[in-house]
Amino acid sequence: SLLMNRKLFLYNFKNLRWAKGRRETYLCYVVKRRDSATSCSLDFGYLRNKMGCHVEVLFLRYISDWNLDPGRCYRITWFTSWSPCYDCARHVADFLRTYPNLTLRIFTARLYFCEDRKAEPEGLRRLHRAGAQIAIMTFKDYFYCWNTFVENREKTFKAWEGLHENSVHLSRKLRRILLPLYEVDDLQDAFKTLGL
Repeated sequence: SLLMNRKLFLYNFKNLRWAKGRRETYLCYVVKRRDSATSCSLDFGYLRNKMGCHVEVLFLRYISDWNLDPGRCYRITWFTSWSPCYDCARHVADFLRTYPNLTLRIFTARLYFCEDRKAEPEGLRRLHRAGAQIAIMTFKDYFYCWNTFVENREKTFKAWEGLHENSVHLSRKLRRILLPLYEVDDLQDAFKTLGL
């Protein structure tokens, strides 16, 4: 099926602060071609990790086979259950540099951190510098995913308790990661000046 099972979606995309047991990453995607002021939807669907291969790399392999027209602009939107690990962020950043006619927006349910807690933030910063827009999923994004990628049987998406609060918390965390260090230094100087 092109559509994801409801329970599978809710289990894997729930933006819990401690998402124990959720070892797989799911990636829902939409690929559009931009033609001046309009856009044409080319494909949508979802992928998940396969043995030994992260879902981001699977998607890059998939899209690489398309022979994208370098004279046209493409926009890819991802909704992921976890943000990319350091290695995947590096692969995606390199891919974006290879295809300057392609833009990528990533909406993620949760931020992924491995044992080395410095690597993943650096990977996200590298991805951001390569032009990817990265954001945390909000109710609006879950609602869109539910109606686009999920076999919902005409049921309306219902927010779980804590969805909004966790989105806000994770958005702040992501903003701190992506904020350039000189801005952090400027803020620290401002706080010192104010005596805070």
